[in-house]
Amino acid sequence: MKFKFKSLVIASAFMAAGGAHAVTATINQGESLAYGDYTISGLTGSGTLTFSQDLLDTLNLGVVGVTGVAPATPTITGPVGGYTAASAAAPVLSLTGTGTGADITIIGVGTEGGATQTVTLDSVDAGVANGTGFVTIKDLRVDLVNQDVYATIVGDNGVGTQENVKVWRYQEILGDTTFNLDAIIAAGGTYTANTTLRNLQIYSGAYNLLVQGTNLNGLGADALAGVNNGAIGYGTITSSITVSVSKVTPAVPEPGTYALMGVGLAAIGFAARRKAR
Repeated sequence: MKFKFKSLVIASAFMAAGGAHAVTATINQGESLAYGDYTISGLTGSGTLTFSQDLLDTLNLGVVGVTGVAPATPTITGPVGGYTAASAAAPVLSLTGTGTGADITIIGVGTEGGATQTVTLDSVDAGVANGTGFVTIKDLRVDLVNQDVYATIVGDNGVGTQENVKVWRYQEILGDTTFNLDAIIAAGGTYTANTTLRNLQIYSGAYNLLVQGTNLNGLGADALAGVNNGAIGYGTITSSITVSVSKVTPAVPEPGTYALMGVGLAAIGFAARRKAR
């Protein structure tokens, strides 16, 4: 019992001092997050998936159409079979970070929306598909710790809806993923993180779903597999994310609060000693 009483004293002192330890938390769009003495709010931004030239060449070979999935905003240049550029900018819904004190490291980002690839009879005539089909990749979730990109895949030909699929592993990251809350406040209270994930390499499980959903034959499947060998794989994800930070002035305890805490702890200790006898 003496050990338990001592533990209570240590715990109370730790709480009073606000001991520093790593904390992981997520802020969602439209919400505020209380983090120690800070409030983080106003999450806005987007993550833009940009197709690589190798992926565009493969889509053009198969006369595969690309459309956006709301609320993502697509930017597509050229006609089906002749794309010269394609991207989809999806709004950021969540930001996950881990931190000790005022220093924060971004470890995860979630977006909403995406893009659909559609195979028609023109693709069959081009010799890359057995029939029609489609695949939608949406609601990306980036794991910045393990360098993985997850998504929901919706597809034809028996694919259905597959959630939390590990789609790509990125090979390079450019930009800042760490920031200091006090520095943000000193600079005006708003911070924008700009990052680029390069060289998206598709995982076999996701690749198989894409092949199945779009009904590709051997030629089409081989062409899609070859995209991994390109300079930047399937492409890049560029994000620009903004948050606002403010500091909460902690309430000052009444002078008698600490005295009452001391009396309470002493009472617990006295009762424990009597019980021990």
